[in-house]
Amino acid sequence: MRARTIEELEQVRKECKSMVTKRAAASGGAVLVPIPGADVLADVGILMQLLPAINEKFGLSDKQLEGLDAETKSMIYGFITSVGSKLIGRIITREAIVRILQKMGIRIATKQVSKFVPLLGQGLAAALGFTAMRAIGNRHVDECYEVAKRLLEQQTAADTARNWTVPEQPLEPVGIAQLPNRDPEAAIPLLPPANRDKNPKS
Repeated sequence: MRARTIEELEQVRKECKSMVTKRAAASGGAVLVPIPGADVLADVGILMQLLPAINEKFGLSDKQLEGLDAETKSMIYGFITSVGSKLIGRIITREAIVRILQKMGIRIATKQVSKFVPLLGQGLAAALGFTAMRAIGNRHVDECYEVAKRLLEQQTAADTARNWTVPEQPLEPVGIAQLPNRDPEAAIPLLPPANRDKNPKS
């Protein structure tokens, strides 16, 4: 269910970032598996579950967007494009996850090498795995939040415009009776006094 207020949206972001932290901790623990590449495979599996879950929390999964009207869907995809995401509102594939991990290549490579460094190696690898996974997850949360926030603001503005009505005002003309002191000359205040009397007394 999509958030209907900014407060609800903030709560969704908080829940998603908590979920990211838990999954990142699992990624850090995967380095303890003494099989080369096992931790990277674990990262792929974690992200294959984590990123779609975040999309769904924000109401931005591919299935949720399919049920929207064409105008709203077009608006959302415009917002997605503007934040530069290729993962919101789409099916998350293994290939897309691998591309993300390739962008984090330096950290992944360092994590692989550090596993075999005596004593501190596994601790360093775990820290790198946790940091990389949290960075990927939190970035996706922030992008989903931005898209959902823009959509909420757009819908709120549209609702306000639909409900706005012009207040009724009296259309009765103001006559001499409503003028101060009922002075007829008050009805022509823009004329200088010399021009008001066309037949000045001698």
